[in-house]
Amino acid sequence: MFELLAERYGNGTPNPKIFVYAAGGYYYPGKGLKELKAEMRSYLERGYSVVKMKIGGASLADDLQRIEAVLEELRDGQQLAVDANGRFNRETALAYAEALAQYPLFWFEEAGDPLDYELQNELCRRYSGPMATGENLFSVQDARNLIRYAGMRQDQDWLQFDCALSYGLVEYLRILQMLKDHGWSPRRCIPHGGHQMSLNIAAGLGLGGNESYPDLFQPYGGFPDGVSVQNGHVTLPPLPGIGFEGKSDLYRALKTV
Repeated sequence: MFELLAERYGNGTPNPKIFVYAAGGYYYPGKGLKELKAEMRSYLERGYSVVKMKIGGASLADDLQRIEAVLEELRDGQQLAVDANGRFNRETALAYAEALAQYPLFWFEEAGDPLDYELQNELCRRYSGPMATGENLFSVQDARNLIRYAGMRQDQDWLQFDCALSYGLVEYLRILQMLKDHGWSPRRCIPHGGHQMSLNIAAGLGLGGNESYPDLFQPYGGFPDGVSVQNGHVTLPPLPGIGFEGKSDLYRALKTV
């Protein structure tokens, strides 16, 4: 699929190598700092260079302890992203932004309501580090309003529009054209989703990478058989279809349906 997309809608030259990051760091009963560190360490040991964890499910003080615990596991060239899943009001979002500014984060993701462009604009003015949002914006109109009003910065922020949820590939292509019209590079797009369809779209259209869930949402998560993460990147095999066809565990599951 990525080869076809590159030829028809990309730059004409397929590039099967693409950046991926590992999403996890969820809150679970009984999961403490030791377990969180072990989870993140396991992703790094599997070749990821960027890992992502949830914030906002505990107090700010507790979340800072969780962040610092994960940062202890990172080595040169490795980074941590944090994701609030849009749960903060203005006061809490700004408090987190002020506290997070001390850390070299890969990004601070979706602090408030996805349609609260005013809050996102204020955060971009107050928080000097990279920010990420957009996974809950599904139309070109909403994406355009984000670009117009949310203060997102072309040189450092990330856009996470979901290829599958954005009314499909056709609407996603319209979003990319809108971004181009506003001076944005497709390399600033790292889609939400963590599945093989988005991964192939990201590779075919020359996006900046794709989300990945190493241990969750199986058998849709992960990568085709034989594909492993090397220095934060995967190299896709030249398979037909939308990306699921190379996962034997998924194929076995679908045969039982």
